[in-house]
Amino acid sequence: MSYNPKLAAALSGATLRQLAHWRKASARRGAVLVPEVSPVRPLLYSFRDLVALRTCVKLRNDASLQKIRRALDTLRDDLQEREHLSAYQLVADGSTIYLIEPGQATDLVRRKANVVIHEMVDVLRPFYRDGRHIPDLLRPREHVTVDPAIRGGMPVIKGTRVPYDEVAALLRDGVPADRVAEYYPSVSTSAALDAADFADYVDSYEPPREQREAAAG
Repeated sequence: MSYNPKLAAALSGATLRQLAHWRKASARRGAVLVPEVSPVRPLLYSFRDLVALRTCVKLRNDASLQKIRRALDTLRDDLQEREHLSAYQLVADGSTIYLIEPGQATDLVRRKANVVIHEMVDVLRPFYRDGRHIPDLLRPREHVTVDPAIRGGMPVIKGTRVPYDEVAALLRDGVPADRVAEYYPSVSTSAALDAADFADYVDSYEPPREQREAAAG
């Protein structure tokens, strides 16, 4: 399963503008994250990319993009850590960014190791970014789940293999939520409403029409 930029943005909390900016290397530093599945159009992100993107979004709550790029350069170039970014636990405390490892945290901005006590935050759990609620990655709605082992990670109705967007499409076509079970017997009324709500949330990441037209021109 792969995720287009809009769905990747919705599940990570990043904006489409941020995704575009993070894909590009700066004059002095490397890119923050290039899509693993397809780095060229059509751009496609992996599930690991989503985890890494959520880390970056949470870091941006407490650190500048310049500081994040510096920390990633230290991780990749100085420490020679070449695993996918999702493999590392990174946290920011307002002044720097740490790589958390058993027994110590390495300051990636000032480049030194420290033994620290830090409240660890699970990047999969819900959080807020600029006042916006970013849902749990594995359970973005009560009846919508994301599991890499089911349909490659496509959000589906909990306990089924039914994609959320197929259910949402029925409601948008005028099918009442309590009649969705006629099409998908395993989908309850509340699950159908959750699917529609999540679809609306994902669509909220669509850029304004003017921006789309300008990009196409």
